[in-house]
Amino acid sequence: MSKNVPDNGRLEYNTSYKVGQDNIRFLGMDILNPVFSTSALIILAFIIGTIIFPEEAKSVLLGAKGWSIANFDWFFMIAGNIFVLFCIGLILSPMGKIRLGGINAKPEHSTITWFSMLFAAGMGIGLMFWSVAEPVGYYTDWYGTPLNVAPNTPAAAKLALGATMFHWGLHPWAIYAVVALSLAFFAYNKGLPLTIRSAFYPLLGERVWGSLGHGIDVLAVIATIFGLATSLGLGAQQASSGLNFLFNIPDTLTTQIVVICGVTSVAIFSVARGLEGGVKLLSNINMLLAAVFAIFIIVVGNTGAIFGSIGTIFVSYVENIIPLSNWIDRTDQTFYHGWTVFYWAWWISWSPFVGMFIARVSRGRTVRQFLTAVLLVPTLVSMVWMATFGGSAIAQIENGVGALAGGLTSVSLAMFQMLQNLPLTSITSFIGIVLVLVFFVTSSDSGSLVIDGITAGGKTDAPLIQRVFWAVLEGVIAIALLVGGGKDALSAIQAAAITTGLPFTLLLLIMCVGLFKGLRGDLVLYKQT
Repeated sequence: MSKNVPDNGRLEYNTSYKVGQDNIRFLGMDILNPVFSTSALIILAFIIGTIIFPEEAKSVLLGAKGWSIANFDWFFMIAGNIFVLFCIGLILSPMGKIRLGGINAKPEHSTITWFSMLFAAGMGIGLMFWSVAEPVGYYTDWYGTPLNVAPNTPAAAKLALGATMFHWGLHPWAIYAVVALSLAFFAYNKGLPLTIRSAFYPLLGERVWGSLGHGIDVLAVIATIFGLATSLGLGAQQASSGLNFLFNIPDTLTTQIVVICGVTSVAIFSVARGLEGGVKLLSNINMLLAAVFAIFIIVVGNTGAIFGSIGTIFVSYVENIIPLSNWIDRTDQTFYHGWTVFYWAWWISWSPFVGMFIARVSRGRTVRQFLTAVLLVPTLVSMVWMATFGGSAIAQIENGVGALAGGLTSVSLAMFQMLQNLPLTSITSFIGIVLVLVFFVTSSDSGSLVIDGITAGGKTDAPLIQRVFWAVLEGVIAIALLVGGGKDALSAIQAAAITTGLPFTLLLLIMCVGLFKGLRGDLVLYKQT
């Protein structure tokens, strides 16, 4: 891999591969055939099989997921800790001053817009779905308590917030950051295609353009499409529950399908407008609406308790991050496997999608700026969000107020049950439903852009019909699963996505090695400045 130093301050690899050189034209699309066709066939076969045999598919895939989590819990946990330490090490090292895109590169998006896009794509919808249900579940022992704390006690309330933050803080964002930084660095500094396989070029060389690289990209496509389809289906169920709660609209399969069709239609419109006019605009709307929503809850809710929860969640997170990161002699097996290891596998399965999207919008930042922002900003925002909603819900339970005081009965309804005990319930619940839907649109269209880029061999300017194709396919898969197999099918496809987290964990560890090797080679440019 001989190197040269172009005038733009980038130390590029001298590779024989050119973006799009192996692409073919098919029905107006510009695709990398081995990746596109293999991914499509696997997805089609899986969906048909799941719809025809939903219970069997659920049984097999849940078994595969359970086997992965039970036998490789230590592997997921060690890897998660390595990703956090690796990112912190890069921030503190001389490599932190390397700029994505070359020494003279400038950021393409404002800081606020950049924050909004990476946050909305990475976790926005999850925070709507779990911000009440998760801490309430830990506090009441819905499915295990962290570190075996006694439920419904002051200690449980504190640890419930800290454990929730553990699952939405530094560890998941370090997973995303490793993928995002690898892709951004090798695309913008080394001149390689913006696709997953490029991160392995320092270790595999020209072999990444062959069957081995095709396999890596196919795995990324499958993990992404399954993860997005699962989230779309689960989100439709939450939105349907909210519509029933607020407007008494029947919470039926028909309502869920209408929700998916509506989200998919807006996603298609957003995809058609591209990154600037679509995802960027929606992300800014998302974050503005979410900020207004959170501030409103703080003002009209138990303000003192919420501010107290912010302090509590920070202290509990810091105090318990090491015990919760431990994988040796865990006595809280139900919580450990059912929540933490599950989450790590889930975040890793989502890392190709979120990582590639973050990479796409991060040109011009230094490594230090990039990692500091990607790790700390979402963690701090999540901390305030979880304290606001989770803290409010736990306070209601402690005071015997509302439906949640009787225990967690529905994850989809948990947020609306909490809002029911605050002023202006109809307004806040409506805003909550809108946020769920807009966050889903953002995830769908950003996911479509990512999958389109992978299946087009790294091209970022593929024909519009390709982006529309993937946006439509996500909606079709979610509807087909709901109609054909219902919750069994959704559980099956979620299990499939999580199972892909096991091989991807190994790939991410290898990616760290390749990234370190690439960054170290670029330091020569910065020693001259």
